[in-house]
Amino acid sequence: MQEHNQINPIARHNARRFALQAMYQWHLTGANVVDIENEFLLHHISKKVDVDYFKNLIHGVTKHQHEIDQQITPFLNRSLKEIDPIELSVLRMAIFELLKHNDIPYRVIINEALELTKKFGSVDGYKFINGILDRAAKKIRTNEINAD
Repeated sequence: MQEHNQINPIARHNARRFALQAMYQWHLTGANVVDIENEFLLHHISKKVDVDYFKNLIHGVTKHQHEIDQQITPFLNRSLKEIDPIELSVLRMAIFELLKHNDIPYRVIINEALELTKKFGSVDGYKFINGILDRAAKKIRTNEINAD
């Protein structure tokens, strides 16, 4: 039996996948995040999802969007409005995790972001995401990276 405080990597990955879809919907429609959460919980999310983490991501990203965007902007060669909505949603989620979830290694966060981008983003979008997150992680997680 799994202890309550253990992380299930598959459930966590699925939480990120659904959170990305929810963030994409939020980005395109501007709908209330609570309404989107309820829709996903009722119609989309099934077993093997870390529901608490899904909720943490969608509420955290929307709550801290300004701070997150300030972390992304210095590494861009274009405006946030010019970034593909899926890729922007991936970036926002990953930056949120880098900022607010020090318990998750930066390499795990970047890897998960790349996997989501390969699945849902443009053909070479993962290269763009990797470049931004690599530089952002060096700024946000300096101590962790230096320890490696």
